Amino acid sequence: MLETNTFTVDALWKLHGEGVRIALDDFGTGYSSLSYLRRFPFDKIKIDRSFIKDLGREKDDSSIILAIIGLADSMNMVVTAEGVETAEQAALLTSYGCAQAQGFLFAQPMSAAALAGLIDATEAVSAAAQ
Repeated sequence: MLETNTFTVDALWKLHGEGVRIALDDFGTGYSSLSYLRRFPFDKIKIDRSFIKDLGREKDDSSIILAIIGLADSMNMVVTAEGVETAEQAALLTSYGCAQAQGFLFAQPMSAAALAGLIDATEAVSAAAQ
């Protein structure tokens, strides 16, 4: 839960003024209230995975996702969809105008060492292709 006291609000605005980008995680569930969008300087909204898991099967999920994307767009915020596990979900999100996605479709959770190895391998393949 994000504290809405003056200290927190002031601190986030100061960080934002220094160039720190701030994201509202798990949007649409729990404590991620619409009122936060007026009060805090968010640059990004992350759509909670609970809306993504049945994407393509549940009409209401598509409606909610489209509404979040439209809201974020009108407020000049980037949208990231969490929990993308299938190519169908990724394709639907792209067609809805969702610019970013994360989830098991792209990679499983990994350690910092494994990530460094993946980056090295990707760079080696890229260098060899040139």
